[in-house]
Amino acid sequence: MPSFTAFPVPDFVQADHVAQVYRVPYQTRAIAARTWAQQYAITPASQDALRLCLLLIDVQNTFCLPEFELYVGGRSGQGALDDNRRLSQFIYQNLGVITAIAPTLDTHTAAQIFHPLFWIDSQGQPPAPMTMISYDEVGAGKWQVNPEMAPYMAVEDLQEFALHYTRRLTHDSKYPLTIWPYHSMLGGIGHALVSVIEEACFFHSVARHSPTLYEIKGDNPLTENYSVLSPEVLEDGQGTAIAAKNQRFTDQLLNFDAIVVAGQAKSHCVAWSVEDLLTAINARDPQLAQKVYLLEDCTSPVVVPDVVDFTNAANEAFERFAAAGMHRVTTEMPLADWPGLAL
Repeated sequence: MPSFTAFPVPDFVQADHVAQVYRVPYQTRAIAARTWAQQYAITPASQDALRLCLLLIDVQNTFCLPEFELYVGGRSGQGALDDNRRLSQFIYQNLGVITAIAPTLDTHTAAQIFHPLFWIDSQGQPPAPMTMISYDEVGAGKWQVNPEMAPYMAVEDLQEFALHYTRRLTHDSKYPLTIWPYHSMLGGIGHALVSVIEEACFFHSVARHSPTLYEIKGDNPLTENYSVLSPEVLEDGQGTAIAAKNQRFTDQLLNFDAIVVAGQAKSHCVAWSVEDLLTAINARDPQLAQKVYLLEDCTSPVVVPDVVDFTNAANEAFERFAAAGMHRVTTEMPLADWPGLAL
């Protein structure tokens, strides 16, 4: 069977599972995956002539299920649910083509610069989630760091660092510092991959003898980390490194012949990761942008009704990526019809 022929979706995959948190029956799925590989003559990934990586940005409960902290509903309100329904099917249907799956995991604790515990106002009260903290507000003393956090942070003057940090965001034309609800908490259910996607990743790893390439991001307490490839701020006010770009993972991705990108949110972590990937590509060879495929019906922007809508910003970013040579594709397009993909 040619490698680009779409396979059926296994019977155990049910549409309503996309909104559920459940235990994956690993041994049962492992047996099914081996049987599936034999039935459809699926070869080990090490034999792939075209090495394709499916990069899944933050497909975690905290972003993808309506009852969790930062659900990405898009304008429809069904964004991440519909995205993951299509994404799950895409993985099974293209099992013989996907060489590796690389899910990123946004990973946080309570004591980080973008969480309420880090800050207090003049009354000693923490900011409410979704508060924007600007450089001017920090300079004027409206917001200051929680002094109880200072002993746990690897900088000498935490308040001075906070002023530097917010100044740096402004200088680099980044979003203002956003105080997010506690989310993607390490050790919690919100941190886990959505169950249907974890199940698909596990099935793929067994069927194709290909380890899932999990990548942790966002655990540095002193900086935001929307992009898996680079934190927002790399140095303190004295030029001492507090974080570093993820050169290892950048190199790993660019070693593949094709990189397919999906996940959440299109306006934030997906856009930032692709932006950093494009920067790395342009520094090496701009033609490499043509190996990147943006799976547009498997990603949605942040939309909070009557508060904020990042849809236009997300679309503008993807237009910029396409202009640089990346491809905008959907799951409705057979892989054999994707431009430049030599299956």
